[in-house]
Amino acid sequence: MARILIVDDSVSISRMLQRRLKKSGHEVYTAENGKIGVEMALSFNPDLTLMDMHMPVLNGYEATAYLRNQGYEGKIYALTASAMAHEANKSIESGCDGFLSKPVLEDFEKTLISILEKKRG
Repeated sequence: MARILIVDDSVSISRMLQRRLKKSGHEVYTAENGKIGVEMALSFNPDLTLMDMHMPVLNGYEATAYLRNQGYEGKIYALTASAMAHEANKSIESGCDGFLSKPVLEDFEKTLISILEKKRG
């Protein structure tokens, strides 16, 4: 299946997503902040990065913008508890390809399959 990087400072959310994604056959990696997430994304170029927008050290907006400024072309989807329209727009402006709300829903895995099948851009 796919290599997926989860960048989220919540250990419980990361573990839950990791279990669900591994059960679906994906290879899953986690990072607890944007700085580590940037390093991991640049080192192994995952098929998809799920980026929490509100984290310590380097938030998701900054991490995504940094990756894009480095020429990173991998898929990055914002993953945040805030479903406000301005948050979605801000994540897209920072370089995210799309936006997923927390908590994740029952159709999360189906949504990811659709995301992985889409061409970036």
